Amino acid sequence: MTERNPGERPLEVIPLGGMGEIGKNMFAYRYENEIMVVDGGLAFPDAHMLGIDLLIPRIDYLQQNAGLLKGWILTHGHEDHIGALPYILPRLPKVPVYGAPLTLGLLREKLAEFGIGADDVDLREVDTDARVRIGRHFTVDFFRMTHSIPDNCGYVLHTPVGKVVHTGDFKLDQHPTDGKTSHLAKIAQAGADGVLLLISDSTNAERTGHTISEAEVAQNIDKIVANAKGRVFLTTFASHIHRIQNVIAIAEKYGRRVVMEGRSMVKYAQVAQDLGYLDFKDPLITTDDLGDLQDSQVLFICTGSQGQPMSVLSRLAFGTHSRLSLTRGDTVILSSSPIPGNEEAVNTVVNRLYEIGVDVFYPPTYRVHASGHGSQEELKMVLNLAQPKFFLPWHGEPRHQINHARLAQAMPTPPRRTVIARNGDVIRVSPNDFRVSGTVPSGAVYVDGLGVGDISDDIISDRMSMSTDGVLILTAVLHPTPHVELVSRGFVKSNRDLEQSIQRVALEAVEEGLRGKKRTEDVRDDMYGSVRRFVRKVTGRNPVLIPVLVE
Repeated sequence: MTERNPGERPLEVIPLGGMGEIGKNMFAYRYENEIMVVDGGLAFPDAHMLGIDLLIPRIDYLQQNAGLLKGWILTHGHEDHIGALPYILPRLPKVPVYGAPLTLGLLREKLAEFGIGADDVDLREVDTDARVRIGRHFTVDFFRMTHSIPDNCGYVLHTPVGKVVHTGDFKLDQHPTDGKTSHLAKIAQAGADGVLLLISDSTNAERTGHTISEAEVAQNIDKIVANAKGRVFLTTFASHIHRIQNVIAIAEKYGRRVVMEGRSMVKYAQVAQDLGYLDFKDPLITTDDLGDLQDSQVLFICTGSQGQPMSVLSRLAFGTHSRLSLTRGDTVILSSSPIPGNEEAVNTVVNRLYEIGVDVFYPPTYRVHASGHGSQEELKMVLNLAQPKFFLPWHGEPRHQINHARLAQAMPTPPRRTVIARNGDVIRVSPNDFRVSGTVPSGAVYVDGLGVGDISDDIISDRMSMSTDGVLILTAVLHPTPHVELVSRGFVKSNRDLEQSIQRVALEAVEEGLRGKKRTEDVRDDMYGSVRRFVRKVTGRNPVLIPVLVE
């Protein structure tokens, strides 16, 4: 039997998160008996996921193949790309993890919060144009791409079957804050040599034109601060170091001291300052350091861009901040846009700010925020440079992926084949083949408080039911004389007649079961079924029903 050439064996591309969704980005590449992993991000829960704090990717596939892991690379320091790593890394073998300085700096802070020390992980710092070898089959050429955080990377992955170009999150900002534009030459060179597969950011595939530059956002914020008479409060993503740098420079221009408020804001700023990514003349101060400064001499950079209940801006909007309160004459700038699912929370905060009487500036009414993701013209430029044989739209919901695919097909030289993939798909790539060949376990693991993975969809469903229809607890005491006690929470306003009717239905089911000498479990089930049918008939509701029998 003739053995196949190495290039004929397929590369497997396995998205474990971030495909068909925004958040929890994670990729695995497998060639023969080696696996390389990219990123490990989290996502925030939808409104129906009551009590859930975070979502992280399932890693069953990596745990089942733990002995094949050879290395890990990180594209940048956003939560949706590194936020799950403190939960994931301790559950897998210790392998080299490569990332740029700021990315690893932010990751170290997160790991320290979980008690994970430097000896527990193998973090290896590289610059944004480095080349690293992972195992025998993978060589990674990083390249810088502008985004909404410094040290953001894409990469060219050299494999035995050909080159894979992964853009990472990107926009093609021609005027970035740090002056470091995207290193498109590497994409162009890969395209000239031949790109087998392009994996590209689809977030803004529905938006025409170009994404506005960070320089334009800075100019618009500058105008607002120039005209502000009182205090200025600005909120943005804590990781948006470029935006924060620009705001600090604007504050200095108009003689305002910068006050950092909010734990994550202070933490990110401290890491960025220590690594040389933030530059300012006067030291940043806290609320305790305001002293005799006039309102026109301060600018607050605070948390709360997503309307989080315990964030600084939310507490200011609802008057629950312990040391600060908003008054007429203050200016509030929301230099961010809501992450899908957070729109209602942000709108609630904005409405409260209006009620207080402050001057509020927020997108899209005011151009005080720019997306970190490229619009259609930027996506087309990358497609044109890479000229890929195959195309995999990534980092977006299905509508973003499909619109990106349509954009690719309209190019003068379209990809030969495009796949719209989902998390868990095993995408087989070889010089003449590109298809989904199977699936691996995927999905989300719920993080609730200190619990990781101990909340299932059934529990979420129960929480939803309790939140909408309440809960009834029926306790039937069988001896010496059968009787039923009822506890109701969140069901209906106190209604003695209804409660007595429910108890009577439950008791009749219990007594009938005892007369028939049924097993205790069957008596309990009969009581449950009878009460559920009765409650649904007389109220039209489906509360969570908990039957308890005491012999």
